[in-house]
Amino acid sequence: MRATRRGCAAQNAPSAERKSGGGAFALAAECTIADAESLKTGLAKLLKHSSVVTLDISAVQRIDTAGLQVIATFIRERESHGRKVQWRGAAPAVSTATELLGLSAVLKLPTPTAQAVETAP
Repeated sequence: MRATRRGCAAQNAPSAERKSGGGAFALAAECTIADAESLKTGLAKLLKHSSVVTLDISAVQRIDTAGLQVIATFIRERESHGRKVQWRGAAPAVSTATELLGLSAVLKLPTPTAQAVETAP
């Protein structure tokens, strides 16, 4: 574990996991400039993954421009090679920052209504 600016251990560090032939990546609670390098490294492992990659944002509590830039670059790179990215979970911090920075078209986050439909049984 690494120490954060607040002196607490970062237990929710970005992690890549593979499930049922697909790629999944859970973002940490904080995705800021201090975490950008580890976020970039984790996403890079899934850049050439042949099937859909799922980004789980449910734990994200704080994100800044650097974090969004890393994610946007990852999505653009995958899409330029015909590879898809989908979202899991919801994080008001991500939605708000995405709208404020005008990245909605790039990130293609589902709307809260679409998320509710996706998670309905």
